[in-house]
Amino acid sequence: MTSSRASLLASQAYQNLRSPRWLRYTARAYASSARQRPDIYDVVCVGGGPAGLTLLTALRSSPSTANLKLALVESQDLHLARTWHLPPDQFSNRASSLTPSSVSFLSQIGVWPLVDTSRVQPYHHMRVWDGLDSSSAISFSSSSPCIATMTENPNLQRALLQRLGELPACSIFGSAKVASIEAGPSESSRESLDLSSYPSVTLSSGEKLLARLLVGADGLNSPVRTFAGIPTRGWDYGRHGVVGTLKLAPSKFSRGPSDMAIAYQRFLPSGPIALLALPDDYATLVWSTTPEKAAKLKTLEGEDLVAMVNAAFRLSNVDLEYMSVLDTGHIEELNWRSNVTGVEEDEARIPRKAIGVQAGSIASFPLRYRQADSYISSRIALVGDAAHSVHPLAGQGLNMGLSDVQSLVKTIQYTVEHGGDVGDEMYLERYNGETWMQNNRMLGVTDKLHKLYAAEWGPLVGIRSLGLKMVDKIGPAKGWLMKQAGGIVT
Repeated sequence: MTSSRASLLASQAYQNLRSPRWLRYTARAYASSARQRPDIYDVVCVGGGPAGLTLLTALRSSPSTANLKLALVESQDLHLARTWHLPPDQFSNRASSLTPSSVSFLSQIGVWPLVDTSRVQPYHHMRVWDGLDSSSAISFSSSSPCIATMTENPNLQRALLQRLGELPACSIFGSAKVASIEAGPSESSRESLDLSSYPSVTLSSGEKLLARLLVGADGLNSPVRTFAGIPTRGWDYGRHGVVGTLKLAPSKFSRGPSDMAIAYQRFLPSGPIALLALPDDYATLVWSTTPEKAAKLKTLEGEDLVAMVNAAFRLSNVDLEYMSVLDTGHIEELNWRSNVTGVEEDEARIPRKAIGVQAGSIASFPLRYRQADSYISSRIALVGDAAHSVHPLAGQGLNMGLSDVQSLVKTIQYTVEHGGDVGDEMYLERYNGETWMQNNRMLGVTDKLHKLYAAEWGPLVGIRSLGLKMVDKIGPAKGWLMKQAGGIVT
């Protein structure tokens, strides 16, 4: 037997082992007619954001799943993502706080070493306090691992595409929109392959992709979830998240940038405001507030917007409410009120003053709570925002999506190693069982925190203030909270 014939037989044997028994006979019936053979993929992922790209990269990085036939469908131009670049003094307003668990997963699949670390900022300290009672605060510190790492989403996406390019090729359909998703063709003769259970994705170009497993990483309004008929539960918060990139005044400390990076969050009745460190005295702003106030913030000139941000971390809620209705003169108002109230500039308690805003970086988006009734259906799996949407107050959105992907990859690995069908709902239930309840707990915690700190009723403010002070003084309780937020399982 020649070596080439032996290789061919070995390849056929592998395909037989990983295909369901009912599929093996009908697949051989197509061997003599390439024109009739459907273009079937083991996994088709719709959505080329961080979650979708991480899924394909992780599958290609695993020996168990490296030979699966994979396809990615993304409506945006991925060439722009591959070549993304900003000067050192500019940062994307799409930044995420990655937990140690997320960074560890990205390292395992070879992505993190390709991230531009000059644009990454770990922080080891965090301070959170009540906007109606400044004495009610909780502080977190962690030397190793850090609490979290701030990373621009485009920086991560570029690294994912670079890593994916180093691995065996996937079929990538960039700048391609999903025109429709429907059930595959049914059996028309004894020699035909019955694909009626396979999702068939038709692209705007007219190309059709059949999937043994179709993964929806396609966002809040997921076409994949719609095709599967999976309902979602939830509500809109009536709040918008305002994001932007700010320049901060130089630190008074002489410590290294990593040591002095502190994340700050203040819970105001209209929503929390957070300032998360980036390299070189820059920071990401995330301010949750009413749609009316968000619209007003976006209309302010740079210096007035900076004054409002500084006021939000320093002044009482009454002072801040007055300043929020002004059209101009915010700097003078802030200076006068700071002098009257005796604001003390202490970097351990409040962030350094913002001194500038990056042009074009201010944007806003509506905040929602959403949870799909299930993350799976027959030959369907949902990850990331297609499965759930969470309030940004805990910075867990992307981390939850990456956790979804890690769990789904483990499920697909298990299925392949046991000779199963990757689209079989029985196997997919392992993924759903592991992630749905875990995510539901995180969604519930963030939702209740939002509602708790939106309340201005005196007795409730006193109770929550007392509770926060008690937790701050109980080391084990703080440690447990930090491990939960960081995705560290003990």
